[in-house]
Amino acid sequence: MAGPVVVVGDVATDVVVVLSGEPAPGSDRPASIRTRGGGAGANVAVHLARAGVPVVLAGCVGDDAAGANLSAELADAGVRLRLRTVPRTATGTIVSLVEPGGQRSMLADRGANLALRPSDVPAPPPGGHLHLSGYTLLDPGPRAAGLAALAAATAAGCTSSVDPASTGPLRAYGVDRWLSDTGGATLVLPNADEARLLTGCADAAEAARALARRHPIAVLTLGADGALWASGDTVVHRPAVATTVVDTTGAGDAFAAGLLRAWLKDRSCSPAAALDAGLTRAAEVVRRPGAR
Repeated sequence: MAGPVVVVGDVATDVVVVLSGEPAPGSDRPASIRTRGGGAGANVAVHLARAGVPVVLAGCVGDDAAGANLSAELADAGVRLRLRTVPRTATGTIVSLVEPGGQRSMLADRGANLALRPSDVPAPPPGGHLHLSGYTLLDPGPRAAGLAALAAATAAGCTSSVDPASTGPLRAYGVDRWLSDTGGATLVLPNADEARLLTGCADAAEAARALARRHPIAVLTLGADGALWASGDTVVHRPAVATTVVDTTGAGDAFAAGLLRAWLKDRSCSPAAALDAGLTRAAEVVRRPGAR
């Protein structure tokens, strides 16, 4: 790996609520509630740094205690920070409601993340890599910064990866618009539902092939069914790593970091090896509450 990875994306506080049973509308339900570091961009950056990858995180925090605490945590994890403090704005907060079995729903107040500007984003150095969290493109505030980051990576001759973020915001933003915005990305990293939305293909393997006709590499996460790698018309599947699932929050971010580390370290590594590296990292995260 010739240069560091520049990650562009959200920094947030995760409030992780693990329910003891099914939700009980209109009544009470015991839960375990913990506060953790979160944000899709920050999650990927932390996992990369912990794996020994030089990484720079570009984003925004508010001028509050949460922003200071998250910045300190990220620095302690070995992430080089390019975080701008936005005056009179709260740091992003995400409430993650985790049901039995680990499935989660998220309530997002993105706060200072929506103030990201093109000038906040450093260009990857020659030989480096850009990873862009898709949330950056899905809101009018930070969209210009996300587009500028992708353009800078292309101009520098760097590789780039992008995840589509979430089906709801993606659908509202527009599939054709998103595909146009990310046309220069080297890797796209959707989950199966996002891939189906982006391609109109009901079958995950067909969706992977369709995306691989637009991008050099498409990698789909399939939850308990593992992951797919598509390049051209070749599709490789690997099963998930057996584990006890407590909370799926951040599993996709952990997978992306594990896969990117393997691929960036050795571009000739096999798709199976890259997928296994991502699936192993994801399995470590889902065993406990929180994204990292």
